[in-house]
Amino acid sequence: MIAKLTGILDSIGEDGAVIDVAGVGYQVFCSGRTLGALGQPGDGVSVCVETHVREDHIHLYGFVDEGERDWFRLLTTVQGVGARVALALLTIASPDRLADAVFAQDRATLTEAQGVGAKLAARIITELKDRVEALVVVRRVDFAATGAVGEGRDAGPVPDAVSALVNLGYRRGEALGAISHAAQQMGGEASLEALVRAGLKELSA
Repeated sequence: MIAKLTGILDSIGEDGAVIDVAGVGYQVFCSGRTLGALGQPGDGVSVCVETHVREDHIHLYGFVDEGERDWFRLLTTVQGVGARVALALLTIASPDRLADAVFAQDRATLTEAQGVGAKLAARIITELKDRVEALVVVRRVDFAATGAVGEGRDAGPVPDAVSALVNLGYRRGEALGAISHAAQQMGGEASLEALVRAGLKELSA
């Protein structure tokens, strides 16, 4: 089972790329997000891989990080969501944005993906709303100006703001999504009080 590929980017197509690993070219299907992060042919690349083995084919799906791969695995557990649709969803939204859409029951965001209609979007939300909370129990928020997701950094007042909303009766998943979104919008100078107010405003919208 292939879990990771590291090599040279040979070429990029509409729905995937060829990665040369020691002279062997691997066809890897990718989301638009991952394709945009691979660089140019000739560059060194490394992607996380999900291997699907079927009677008539072996397909490799490549991801820019483990978070995207985790979401691919999660999405493909939903009835009606195959690999192609999962990649389409990961093309129009990052894992964090998908989590926010599920928490907020935002079908409009999900239907931006090719192959996802209103009914399928509703099914995705229904089947994943509890499981997504487990996947992002610790949402890591980086308050740097770039707004990128950081690792091992101080989350500031975010955990306290989430706890405050939970104490007010909101589910942890809802609180986590609202506060994380507010923190990304407001930046690193946001106070606990401001985050709680913004979270409440989003949840009541």
